[in-house]
Amino acid sequence: MARYLGPVCKLCRREGQKLYLKGERCFTEKCAVVRRPYPPGQHGQGRIKMSEYALRLREKQKTRRVYGLLEQQFRSYYSQASRMRGRTGEEMLGIIERRLDNVVHRMGFASTRAQGRQLVRHNHVLINGKRVNIPSFRVSPGDKVEIREKSRKAPFIKASLDAAANRQTPTWLEVDRDKFSGLFKSMPVREELNEPLIREQYIVEYYSR
Repeated sequence: MARYLGPVCKLCRREGQKLYLKGERCFTEKCAVVRRPYPPGQHGQGRIKMSEYALRLREKQKTRRVYGLLEQQFRSYYSQASRMRGRTGEEMLGIIERRLDNVVHRMGFASTRAQGRQLVRHNHVLINGKRVNIPSFRVSPGDKVEIREKSRKAPFIKASLDAAANRQTPTWLEVDRDKFSGLFKSMPVREELNEPLIREQYIVEYYSR
């Protein structure tokens, strides 16, 4: 599957805010947004006046980069959400949040979504006792997510769990760190998806233009 392989700190600088793409580094003074709070490139420090179109484009690009999705994937989720009964923007975020690589990250088994994708692809994750190696697999309420027993001694998984212990777990998830498992209790709550701040209405307006 195609994915972005370039420097991720440039993505944060381009959007002008932390997208939390480098795990614990984003919470330190080494964060590129803290050290160089301006867009990358020769003219990054110049004044930029954003048009209405540019604001909506940047919001779409930012959200896509937060979740590590390519344009075709992201637009597909928007199309699915537009056919659902609820508010399109919220439905789209709900669909994306249910991706297995995102759930693994939210539960604290991976420090970033990219690492969560790697865990899934390398057969470290079980859903209801069965191995699933598709990052885009859509987790449903009631599903149990766990790290397979052979993988639980991996240092980076333990480090991720230790770091996640200092952060609040979303209310729709229940995590048992001692057993390396978690429960997807219910659909994601929109009010808890604000780090970084996402203005999904801008995305809807971008695709609806």
